[in-house]
Amino acid sequence: MLPDRFLRPALLATVLAIVAPGALAFSFSEDAKKDAAAAEESRAAAHVLSLPPACLDELRRRKIMIVMGERTGEGVTAEQARFSPHFNSINKRLLKHGIRTYSQQEIRAQIAQAEVDAYFRNDPDAALAASKKMGAQLVMRGTIDSRSAINPVLRIPEVYVSIAYVLMTPGGKMISEASAKAESYSGSDTLGMAGTLIEEQADAVVSTLLGGYCAANPPAGGKKKSK
Repeated sequence: MLPDRFLRPALLATVLAIVAPGALAFSFSEDAKKDAAAAEESRAAAHVLSLPPACLDELRRRKIMIVMGERTGEGVTAEQARFSPHFNSINKRLLKHGIRTYSQQEIRAQIAQAEVDAYFRNDPDAALAASKKMGAQLVMRGTIDSRSAINPVLRIPEVYVSIAYVLMTPGGKMISEASAKAESYSGSDTLGMAGTLIEEQADAVVSTLLGGYCAANPPAGGKKKSK
């Protein structure tokens, strides 16, 4: 039998050999996730900030109203209080780049629900009236469309969600559009799934919408593409 002075170092080495790989693997995994998330955020931010400086400055001088709705069997439900997480995902991206917006509280206080609905039923006169009340120079509308069903093979609920975004003039004329899509097998909470989807894809959506605005509104003195 080996003396204690030989057994203790050997035991310590064995414990380190067992514990260290797991600790290193965990650390590496967490670091990799953080690095990937940071890289994705950096790419998304750089894409938005790659807008022409003159156009971004112009957008910062304007004020955008964000409205959200959900399509149901009875039409579009657009009671803004239901969509706070969805609103916040887009709103914080715009604010991050210095673009001014209205809060949900301001929207509910200044325009009636029927006027919010006008943006979803393509009523240009009512939409323009609502925009004038708010003083909004641009309107960003998001419409959630979802359905749930039981997967015939797995026999579990599956949820399909898509969100169509449009950047519009105060009167409801489309300037640019973007979309986000996802599916999940986690349950039947379509509104919750939509919130997750918006948060994951908000950077790309904002980038596409603002990029479309800049393409449709070249800086004064800029050359227009010849046909």
